[in-house]
Amino acid sequence: MMAIDKQFKKWLIDVRRDFHMHPETLFQEVRTTKKIMARLSELDIKYHGFEDMTGVVGHIRGREPGKTIALRADIDALPIQELNEIPYKSRTPGCMHACGHDAHTAIMLGVAKKIVDSGLSEALKGDIIFLFQPAEEGGGGAKMMIERGVLSNPTVDWIIAGHMGPDMPVGTIGIYRGQSHASADRFKMVIHGRGGHGARPDQTIDPIVAGAYFVTALQSIVARNINPNETAVVTVGKFIAGDTSNVIPEHAELEGTIRALTEATRRQLWEKIQYISNGIEKTFQTNCVFELMEGYPVCINDEKVADFLYETASDCSGPDKVQFLPASTGAEDFAYFTQEKPGAMIRLGCGNESKGITHPLHSAFFDIDEDVLMIGVELFTDAVRQYLG
Repeated sequence: MMAIDKQFKKWLIDVRRDFHMHPETLFQEVRTTKKIMARLSELDIKYHGFEDMTGVVGHIRGREPGKTIALRADIDALPIQELNEIPYKSRTPGCMHACGHDAHTAIMLGVAKKIVDSGLSEALKGDIIFLFQPAEEGGGGAKMMIERGVLSNPTVDWIIAGHMGPDMPVGTIGIYRGQSHASADRFKMVIHGRGGHGARPDQTIDPIVAGAYFVTALQSIVARNINPNETAVVTVGKFIAGDTSNVIPEHAELEGTIRALTEATRRQLWEKIQYISNGIEKTFQTNCVFELMEGYPVCINDEKVADFLYETASDCSGPDKVQFLPASTGAEDFAYFTQEKPGAMIRLGCGNESKGITHPLHSAFFDIDEDVLMIGVELFTDAVRQYLG
């Protein structure tokens, strides 16, 4: 048994490292898609792709009809140059799996392999759908998969997913119950003024001063408009204006992000930011072009599914290794799935201070303790067994 486990673990690590060495960004996951298809084909698992985008849907049918559970893994990487010096370092310049999607994909392929190799599918009543989803990192791949009917043939009853947790020691598991991730919207503001000499500002309409007031005024939204018991974030991450020290420019450009944990707060933020932009225009006699770009919605985890995963994780790893997690202000397009079906996401601890694996998600030094791969496979396989057994 131990030899089989070691062999399976090696297979799992090899799969993950292959994806890690060949990362592809959103909607460019062509090689990744082909590799997933090849792995599913080796296991004689039915699958299909899409004519107009990357991604794969796998399907295992149980011995008898029953419920359907979907397991989602995101497959895209980030436009980040990897700085780790490891044997499986990214071979694609300017691109790396800095968010653990290589691990997510390997885990779900591992679940598929374990179910097939163990003959578990013959004991199940129902169907398992594997959703290998492209473009989680800003592309809304989940929404596009839903639009292509991945939840309806067969009709999915529950959907579950996992995510790497580098801030948690390997072996620990976090469960999201209720809100797990914030909405994430972007805004862009271009302030058109009237440029001129820096020595004669009275002859100009200074877009930099107007922009500075805009940034300052935004800070009052959360502090003075949002209920203190709610969570909200308004951040300006880009402010570009001017070319030299003694010239007042014609325009200034600002961009930022808006995050909230409820739809009501989200819409309140939209309204207040628009109100402030209108006020800046009137106060400074500028022409302001404000654009709000709606992003991912709030991710809500079904409490029944979350409790089921908590019990499953406790059985697998021990109750001392499992905890419920507070909501994060990060965003996750798994939210589109949970708008459609009862679902929940778990966080798999992958950090290991003794090995120097301590860097956060989206870091150029991000890596995982690969022991998390086996933990993830065991947990999700057991979840399928419990749900369809």
